[in-house]
Amino acid sequence: MPRIRAAYFDPEGDRYGIPMFWWQGAPDGYATRRQLTARGLRPGGQPVAAQILWRGVGGTRTAYLYRIDLARPKRTATPAQRRAISAALRARRTCPTCGQVRGYYIPHSLGECLDCHDGRPGR
Repeated sequence: MPRIRAAYFDPEGDRYGIPMFWWQGAPDGYATRRQLTARGLRPGGQPVAAQILWRGVGGTRTAYLYRIDLARPKRTATPAQRRAISAALRARRTCPTCGQVRGYYIPHSLGECLDCHDGRPGR
């Protein structure tokens, strides 16, 4: 085993308190948050079960792993939550000056749509 991998291998967790593996060296049954999300799961309040360490830009990088068997299904938004999100996104596209709903978010730096900022009337 190369020295770099040996430095990042502690399956019992003696060094950091949780098991540690090298890049692509974790056994089956562990997944990162993104891997859980891709499977339609979430950590569900469980603590970090292990970590992956590797050398990257700026030093040592870390990815936390969660147990797949303890993961829970992702929650879906209720219809009321979906309506609230839709209304909030529509408000971000509505110009306060002309009241038009635009196909883009109104820039905070301008405070109005691009047509109103350029002096042209809303269409």
